[in-house]
Amino acid sequence: MVQLQPIKARIFAVFRNLGTLALLLIAFPINCTVVLVSLLGNFFSRPVHKQVVLSENPKNILIGGGRMTKTLQLARSFHAAGHRVILVDIHKYWLSGHRFSNAVAGYYTVPDPQKDLEGYTQALRAIAKKENIDFFIPVAIFAVSYFDTNGKPVLSGYCEIFHFDGDITKMLDDKFAFAEKARSFGLSVPKSFKITDPQQVLNFDFSHEKNKYILKSIPYDSLRRLNMTLLPCDTTEETAAFVKSLPISEEKPWIMQEFITGQEYCTHSTVRDGKLRLHCCCESSAFQVNYENVDKPEIMQWVSHFIKELGLTGEASFDIIQAVDGTVYAIECNPRTHSAITMFYNHPGVADAYLGKQPLAEPLQPMADSKPTYWLYHEVWRLTGIRSLKQLQTWTRNILRGKDAIFSVSDPLPFLMVHHWQIPLLVLDNLRRLKGWVRIDFNLGELIE
Repeated sequence: MVQLQPIKARIFAVFRNLGTLALLLIAFPINCTVVLVSLLGNFFSRPVHKQVVLSENPKNILIGGGRMTKTLQLARSFHAAGHRVILVDIHKYWLSGHRFSNAVAGYYTVPDPQKDLEGYTQALRAIAKKENIDFFIPVAIFAVSYFDTNGKPVLSGYCEIFHFDGDITKMLDDKFAFAEKARSFGLSVPKSFKITDPQQVLNFDFSHEKNKYILKSIPYDSLRRLNMTLLPCDTTEETAAFVKSLPISEEKPWIMQEFITGQEYCTHSTVRDGKLRLHCCCESSAFQVNYENVDKPEIMQWVSHFIKELGLTGEASFDIIQAVDGTVYAIECNPRTHSAITMFYNHPGVADAYLGKQPLAEPLQPMADSKPTYWLYHEVWRLTGIRSLKQLQTWTRNILRGKDAIFSVSDPLPFLMVHHWQIPLLVLDNLRRLKGWVRIDFNLGELIE
């Protein structure tokens, strides 16, 4: 029986990968037609392709994390303002569909810094030197692994790096350290406890607590981050079984955090010298692939207070809970770009929000006519879970009033190449290795394994 389990898993992986490839093949003609029509429309409506340079001082911009939609959005925003954009990612994502964007002047790959830091450092510096890079925005893995063996930013001395220093990045990325820092500023955060041994949870006296608690891994855990098990469970035995099933250790600490009932929000903030320059806020969900801006001045005030105290320059994404009584609690901060930035697809001021150093009267927010963003292939998958006419009507309304985050009439090729080049090649590689996956994330451009 023990030997049969891996065989069954491999057989399931084969059929799942083949089924996924078949579905993508079925969708290909429709996608291809839409993209070809867009390309032809662009060709006949603009016979002479000349970019209007809006910036008085065009710069060479390097953005790390080329496989992700948020990186594509940044590239388009900088390109529209007259800047030259180069994308970079680790070797695994040489196949990124975003390299076909007309907003991207070049695409490079480098070694994974978690496996070969020295190779990554040398490669990134060579790219910066070759392309004469002026400004670097690290996204995804680049945002938390961009320091060399001496602890200094890899591109220090090569260009301006729009990111926090090592100590700030580490603090913000640590859910417990972040909560303690915010608390020291007088800001509201849930009760939090750092857990390095399952026994700490089992010994905790929940009887005097008003609210339940939730356990979250401090290091990023793509598989368990959606687990919303509330503690304590119904029985002591269930609590013990759940806690002991988690990989809690000194090397991989977890945070036990008070579960606040209320509406959850996610934010993206672009900041310079402790001042908000660009900000958006959306209602959140466990698997976030829908973004619609909401006006929450109390949340913006919380974020403004926090970044001012630290004098931050870079990008920060906050997860916020607003309790029933209106109190705003920050539950964690990710020191990197948030996918909610896709809502700025039609905003002309994004590049200046990053590059400009003159104070702004107010932080930039999505345009009033900005549509909610979604990923069409995620939405199509959701159709399989619809069980009523009301659900179908809601789904249809969301599609009609929003827009796909990848597709752009003026830049349609990424929409084709992400869905029918990038993802299929990743699936084929898993098929070759007889490996499965938990889900396909078209937003991040990767398979969650």
